Parts: sequence; structure tokens; C-alpha cells
Amino acid sequence: MKPTTTRRTGAEARRIATALREDIIRGVFKSGEALRQERLADMYQASRMPVRDALRGLETQGLVEISPNRGAIVARLDPLEFRELYEMRGALEVLALRLAIPELTNSQLDMVEEIQDEAERSGLRDFGALNKAFHMGLYEPCGRPRLLAQIDALNDMADRYLRVAAIELDYTRRSHREHRALLKACRRRDEASATGCLQDHVAAAGEALFRILSERLS
Repeated sequence: MKPTTTRRTGAEARRIATALREDIIRGVFKSGEALRQERLADMYQASRMPVRDALRGLETQGLVEISPNRGAIVARLDPLEFRELYEMRGALEVLALRLAIPELTNSQLDMVEEIQDEAERSGLRDFGALNKAFHMGLYEPCGRPRLLAQIDALNDMADRYLRVAAIELDYTRRSHREHRALLKACRRRDEASATGCLQDHVAAAGEALFRILSERLS
């Protein structure tokens, strides 16, 4: 395959992966649903090769399961996986915030507050992306690129679980209140209060959604 063709196929695969990821998170494709390459190629107006590459990429993110016999399906919501995700988020994000607070400037906090303002004006469709942007904006000054990369990946893997929480727990209003409290603590440079708010914010929603997912499978 020529380099230009390879780049074009790679760009197509990324485009399809982005669109398919959003459709999985939005519930267009349900947990356990088959993902037929022919149907996806038709939906996203592409050939099968970039569709196949997109599915492999989403498999590494935990959104798709691929087996030789069944092909690709939407990965099932797994309460044990989710518990691990929110436990890891709680540990890593508290560390990142603790390291970031001494470096946070007022202009950075103003930018994060603008993201929160937008989140409160926006609907459920944009909740996951804006929630991630809010958190990453607070952590970015920590100056630990590997830590930030891990947190970024965990947020991506938890995104569709967060959507379930937003719908079934009416989580958005609570999240907005807790974000405002977290911002106030950060503006005071109150490390203990800010990290405590963050720990409670991640754990409370995580434990409630874990119970819901466990009940579904019981």
C-alpha cells in the first residue's frame, strides 16, 4: 500500500472510530449488539478496511469486543470493570489535583469555570466531553504528562458509564453542584477541601452506579 493511501486509510479509520465511539456512548448501538462491518461501512460511507481498523482501535479502549467466531460486538457494561475505573480515577485524579493546586493560576481557573458554565447550558449529549474538559483543565498544571495521559484514558473508558449515571441517577445536577464546590476550594487554594471534594465526587457517583449495574446482572 502506498504511503498516501495508508495515510488516507488511517484518517478514515480515525473518523469512523470517533463517530462510532460517540454512537456507542449515546446508545445508538446497545451493549452486546453486533457491529457488522458491512452495515458500518454503509452508515459511515467508507470501505470495510478503515471500518475494521476503527473497530480494532475501539477494542483497545474497551468499547468493542472482537472474537474470531462472533466478530465485533459492543462491549457489555460490566460493574466490576466500572468499579475498577472509578477506584483508579479516584486515586490518580486526587494525586493530580494535589500536585496542580499550587500551580493553578486565576486565569486557568477562569477557563475551567467557563467550561462549567457551558456544561450547565448544554444538554446530555455534551455532558461527557465537557465533564472531562472540566477535570482535565484542573489537573493540567500538575506537570505530570504520564499521569495526565492515564487519567485521560480512564475518562474515555468511563464515558459511556457516565452517560448511564446521567440518565438513571439524574447525575448532571449533582455533578454541577459538586463542580462548583470544587472550583471554590481550588480558588481558595485549599488543598484538603479540594481533594476531599474530588474524592467524594468520584466515589459517590461510582458507588451508586456500581449498585445499579450489579442489580441489572443479578
